[in-house]
Amino acid sequence: MFPNTVEVDPGEIGFDAARLERIERHFSRYVQDGRLPGWLVTVLRDGQLAYTVGHGRSDLEADRPVRDDTIWRIYSMTKPITSVAAMMLWEDGAFELRDPVSAFIHSFGEARVWQGGSSLKPVTGPLVEPMRMWHLLTHTSGLTYGFHHAHPVDALYRARGFEWSTPPGLDLAGCCDAWAQLPLLFQPGTEWNYGVSTDVLGRVVEVLSGQSLDEFFAQRIFEPLAMTATGFSVAPEDHERAAALYSPDAKTRQARRNDVLGGDALRPPDCHSGGGGLVSTAGDYLRFMRLLLGEGELDGVRLLSNRTVRYMARNHLPGGADLDAFGRPLFAEVSFEGVGFGLGFSVVQDPVAYRVASSPGELSWGGAASTAFWIDPSERLGVLFLTQLLPSSTWPLRSQLRQLVYQALVD
Repeated sequence: MFPNTVEVDPGEIGFDAARLERIERHFSRYVQDGRLPGWLVTVLRDGQLAYTVGHGRSDLEADRPVRDDTIWRIYSMTKPITSVAAMMLWEDGAFELRDPVSAFIHSFGEARVWQGGSSLKPVTGPLVEPMRMWHLLTHTSGLTYGFHHAHPVDALYRARGFEWSTPPGLDLAGCCDAWAQLPLLFQPGTEWNYGVSTDVLGRVVEVLSGQSLDEFFAQRIFEPLAMTATGFSVAPEDHERAAALYSPDAKTRQARRNDVLGGDALRPPDCHSGGGGLVSTAGDYLRFMRLLLGEGELDGVRLLSNRTVRYMARNHLPGGADLDAFGRPLFAEVSFEGVGFGLGFSVVQDPVAYRVASSPGELSWGGAASTAFWIDPSERLGVLFLTQLLPSSTWPLRSQLRQLVYQALVD
């Protein structure tokens, strides 16, 4: 569907072209039976685009096909970009990983930890040690998300207007001060829980740089990497390129349009969410993936040292634990046995325990609208999947895509 974008014959870099075609055959069924509106897959190896295919519609109602310039909500695939931004400042000597977050966002100096009670009458206690920068980068801070619906603290987030979005009129600084007033789930560093840690990290980037997060991203990351279509909202002149957002119908499980949340991406946000606020294209996000595959350098532009990227790509969970043992259960497509967490993304430790085709050292993360990417340094491989179905736990797209990509590697 996108023949002009492939840069190399797949057979020259270790793929069986016929086996790669299984990707389209398999995922086209998701469109044919209505489970997905449309999708796009791209596969990089040795820095070259070996395979790209799109299927279905980016907007069913407007009958717009998926194209290589379609703009997608990448939600939590924003997090690795924010983590790279923070580590750029770390390389400048702006902070140390052991620094308390309260040194930069003073309201976290008053943080308390959940001890019991209910969402209506919580019982809290003091921190044993402060929340530190490495806690934000590894999601071991004790912060959470309102949409988890798993704990009374999640309910407290929802009561304050934090579920799938942030309260109208509240900027990132205001959101962080609000989160600091809510109890932490646990003592920082003692567990892993997916939450607003990377949003708070984005606020630290603002404080340390003296720039808003959108300005820092634009000047320090997007412009140097030529990521021209990535930002915190879709420009009005590009609205027709924006994919619509869908959610599964409660009865039929078919994709149904979700303009309540989908419309947020079409206007500038009050809060620049470093945890989930960006929109992007396949071409732009591939530029970011190539930066990671290049260990911090792309086309002569270096944003991070190769040593820093390697350090980020190690499992930073205490004792080398995996997410299954150290983390709280999530509504995820796959379990996290054999998967650790680095500074900004998950890191595969043991593919056998993971029960998903992968390699040790693979870096990955996904977004709430079922988008996903992974980087496999040992196979010199990068894979990107884009669609717009929220939540991401609806179908096992990510594990299936891994099976189909790795079975096509034959060198």
